[in-house]
Amino acid sequence: MPLLQFETTLELTPAQKTDFADTVRELYSEVMQTGTSHAAVVVRERSPAELSLGRETDDDRLLFLDADIREGRSADRKRTFARAVMDLAADEFGVPTPNMKVVFTEHEGPSMMGYDRVGSDWSPEEGDGT
Repeated sequence: MPLLQFETTLELTPAQKTDFADTVRELYSEVMQTGTSHAAVVVRERSPAELSLGRETDDDRLLFLDADIREGRSADRKRTFARAVMDLAADEFGVPTPNMKVVFTEHEGPSMMGYDRVGSDWSPEEGDGT
């Protein structure tokens, strides 16, 4: 039951946001070896004054991802997903790669809930768990 929250200075149309969210959901499913129906994606546009990096950049296109996920995936698997999302933003919207950040926060499965379900811990049936 991941919650993938993007903060960005990009100005995106509703269709671009929908397409981006759909592609992110598919990437998450593929890399993390899980389904898509429970993956929530949020895309929030911010003004350049609302987001900043600690270093100077000549481009104000920024994209940050705060990914709340179930614990159990390896660092390599998380890195693969992070790079895939950043590559997508670079390719689709021209966000410079130094202007993107991804932070993972891991939760026990039962800490992640929908109205009609409580998440479970990682299980090998969903993938190899690496």
